[in-house]
Amino acid sequence: MPDTRKIAVTVNGRRYESEVETRLLLADYLRNVLDLTGTHVGCEHGVCGACTVMVDGLSARSCLMFAVQVNGKEITTIEGLAAADGTLSPLQESFRTHHGLQCGFCTPGMLITLTEHLREHPDPSEEELRELLTGNLCRCTGYQAIVEAGLDAARKMREAKAEIA
Repeated sequence: MPDTRKIAVTVNGRRYESEVETRLLLADYLRNVLDLTGTHVGCEHGVCGACTVMVDGLSARSCLMFAVQVNGKEITTIEGLAAADGTLSPLQESFRTHHGLQCGFCTPGMLITLTEHLREHPDPSEEELRELLTGNLCRCTGYQAIVEAGLDAARKMREAKAEIA
């Protein structure tokens, strides 16, 4: 009989309680138990970044974590980046405007990684974003449009913040 534990997590603002096998990966919990399939599983070794989510506001590879490790924590997946009414975040909108995706497989990890970074570094340089994105593999875009989208989103977010102040 498999070893199980009860967990309670908040994912994208919604609380979930589940009985899970202790060996269940967070990526599999999100995709197969909660049906949040936006988190992609690529390499299953933490190298490609497709499975990146935020755990208590910090990016983490969900293919390298067990679901039991996030008990009591807050998780943000790609599904949680848009507003409740479906309005895209500035970064998602910039990805669309700048064609920052092609096949879309790496996109969730890219968006999560950039969302966390732009929150802490609102005025990044192109070089900074290129370095940041070395942990997220993309075979389609060549990264140029992704970097442009990140820079554009950062600018728009700074402008919106300045308007409020």
